[in-house]
Amino acid sequence: MSSAVVTEAEAEAEAAARIPVMVPWLGEEEAEAAAEAVRSGWVAQGPRVAEFERAFAAEVGAAYGVACSSGTAALHLGLVALGVGTGDGDEVVVPSLSFIATANAARYVNAVPVFADVDLATGNLTPETVAAVLTPRTRAVILVHQGGVPADLDALRGLCRERGLALLEDAACAAGVRYRGAPVGAGAQAAAWSFHPRKLLTTGEGGMVTTDDAEAAARMRRLREHGMNVSAADRHASAKPVLEAYLETGFNYRMTDIQAAVGLVQLRKLAPTVAERREIAARYQRELAGIPGLSPVTDPEYGRTNYQSFWVRLDDRFPVSRDELLLRLSDAGVSARRGIMAAHMEPAYADVSTPRLPATEALSLNSLILPVFHGMTAAQQDRVVAVVKAAAS
Repeated sequence: MSSAVVTEAEAEAEAAARIPVMVPWLGEEEAEAAAEAVRSGWVAQGPRVAEFERAFAAEVGAAYGVACSSGTAALHLGLVALGVGTGDGDEVVVPSLSFIATANAARYVNAVPVFADVDLATGNLTPETVAAVLTPRTRAVILVHQGGVPADLDALRGLCRERGLALLEDAACAAGVRYRGAPVGAGAQAAAWSFHPRKLLTTGEGGMVTTDDAEAAARMRRLREHGMNVSAADRHASAKPVLEAYLETGFNYRMTDIQAAVGLVQLRKLAPTVAERREIAARYQRELAGIPGLSPVTDPEYGRTNYQSFWVRLDDRFPVSRDELLLRLSDAGVSARRGIMAAHMEPAYADVSTPRLPATEALSLNSLILPVFHGMTAAQQDRVVAVVKAAAS
């Protein structure tokens, strides 16, 4: 949080300004990096993308990174590389409590998404909730580190190994997250990342798949570029004519060098970004502690969240509903958001037969996300807390 001394006029302006729920930390360094990429003449996928792939993979403890156009594209590529959807009626276990792209990815490979419930405290799948929906047709599990809260990787990876299931980790929100001291992503079969502006590390749009499997990484690099056996960058760099071949039906999921240039700057900011967000979250936890009917998100005992989202869950003891609290925050000039969506409650998945998911529904219907962003001041946070406390009294 900013601790700079402000003038009375600045304090009044801050008090009157609307508080955003999130603002990406972008500045002149990113602008200059993007401009330099433009000046270089190489703006499509090229050397900066390759550099970003190497740097990001090293940051998350993986051997290989495959940059692509979005986190959703990363999920799709990951499932294809894991061989999911090749059998008639393949099922993929997914949490309903996630942005709808998680479930959509299963449909992209002609698999059937099967919704599992989550742990009420972390918002994540558990071995028990996954085991409850497994069938002989289950081929894979997509495990989400929801809102930057790490899932229990040892337990879930162990379950998938025991059952012979592929495991794709949806780490869209998890840059900078730690599990038992190691980066989330280390040791994953495949992990999919997002660089959307709501994430701690952004390239505007963009994503990445990380893996330790060299063959899978090579295939995903082909698939993101129409299935070509040689990349456009390698063709252009060659001193001799190169005749490409198209080995299988692929996609146009490339990242640009302009985006990668921004990503390299953002990667250097990741550690201080996480530290700042954890400081803001700790202050929320202190200020909101002891309010009946309100439970703030916290670190699980086995890991450390990046607080990509700071949510609070309300129960029947809280005097007003979630939607009423959102309205009061909005009236006070505070931008907040409803809790994470539940895909099984959306019209797009009305055709999927799903048993009741009590934890998922409680989190989706009764939680809200409070503002956390770079440069958030104590005064701004006090405004948010004051509204919540007034609603609780």
